[in-house]
Amino acid sequence: MRISVIGCGHLGIPHAAAMAELGHDVLGVDVDQTKVDSLNSGHCPIYETDLPELLARHTASGRLRFTTDIREAAGFAEMHFIGVGTPIDADGRSYDTGQVYGAIRQLAPHLDQPCTIVGKSTVTVGTTAQVTALAQRLAPAGERVDVVWNPEFLREGHAVEDTLRPDRIIAGLTTAEGEKAIRAVYAPILDAGVPIFVTDPQTAELAKGAANTFLGLKISYINAVADMCEAAGGDITQIVDILGIDPRIGSRGMRPGIGYGGGCLPKDVRAFTASARQLGADQAATLLRAAEKINETRTDVAMDLITRALTGRPLKGTRVTVWGAAFKPGTNDVRESPALALAHALQQAGATVTVHDPQAVATAMTRNPELDYTDDLASSVHAADLVVLATEWPEYQQANPQDLVARPVSPLLVDCRTTLDPELWRAAGWTVHQLGRPGK
Repeated sequence: MRISVIGCGHLGIPHAAAMAELGHDVLGVDVDQTKVDSLNSGHCPIYETDLPELLARHTASGRLRFTTDIREAAGFAEMHFIGVGTPIDADGRSYDTGQVYGAIRQLAPHLDQPCTIVGKSTVTVGTTAQVTALAQRLAPAGERVDVVWNPEFLREGHAVEDTLRPDRIIAGLTTAEGEKAIRAVYAPILDAGVPIFVTDPQTAELAKGAANTFLGLKISYINAVADMCEAAGGDITQIVDILGIDPRIGSRGMRPGIGYGGGCLPKDVRAFTASARQLGADQAATLLRAAEKINETRTDVAMDLITRALTGRPLKGTRVTVWGAAFKPGTNDVRESPALALAHALQQAGATVTVHDPQAVATAMTRNPELDYTDDLASSVHAADLVVLATEWPEYQQANPQDLVARPVSPLLVDCRTTLDPELWRAAGWTVHQLGRPGK
């Protein structure tokens, strides 16, 4: 098929590259000419596992290209994916869907042939109906323009894999033509056995918020239990194993730490909580708000652990190395990053902070220029009084503690992601503290 992907960010670029991988001819659209030029040269402005290779391969083959001309996209494609951002609104609770409606207002006047618009952005329930009305009113093709909502379930760091090999596809639609188009564009994926859920639009819109909010609840729940372990002297990692063996629960998504972040999960939990209030489901809203509050306090919990680890020494004047800037491994995204929030809190408390990250130094430096940065792991701990692990990159798990132990002033490590083998590090001479685990 000939498809366009409107909006080339953390969602649009992986989707465009993956659609080209499936065999479609793809035209990406973005308002930023510099970004478009970079993408057309095969250079990826974001980091995602396998994405640079995929982008380079398909821009070189001619199957994938990018433009700033939405009129060109309207004439080129039979299906238009909307992948623009829907950040949290000024009220802090609902989605700002201005970019979605802006994309429709720019695209629709040029649609003079039957086509399908497919929404990927996360939106408030009821948006599909409003987008459909707007598109059909503005488009010369009128009601021959169909709208389907197909929410993405991408994990940042795994966006390519999750697009090509998703665990499910959801299509919220109202016409047989819309279903036919969705089945055609995803045919290779469906042929591989991936299930598709064909729903009404409002169910599809709610499903995305429900899925991400459940993940937020799960993370906040295990962090609350980790706090109980801190108070009681229990071991959260053993509790995770005990809970995770129950098939009704599972251990995935139950890693205790300093909370969730990124461009999707925080805003989805906030917006879904607001939707519950608007729908009159007050008990649901109370439950969801409790998960938010737990997540909002994780920086304070980590600061308390760091203070205890310093055993009476003041934070002011302490040289602290923070391992991790991205909100999770596998991406250079630092939006609402708990790691950067913790680094900033340490700096505000008077510490001298140096941040290391395998991929996100450049993006973090733009967002938090007051911090010092390095992309060399060994030099990051030189002369440090304290090392804090804040993002669970494999590079930290694979590091040799013996090689690093002589570099800091004090080989003191606070693992805020409970991800390292503490005995391995202690055997190499490090003092290790982890959230929710008793120190030894």
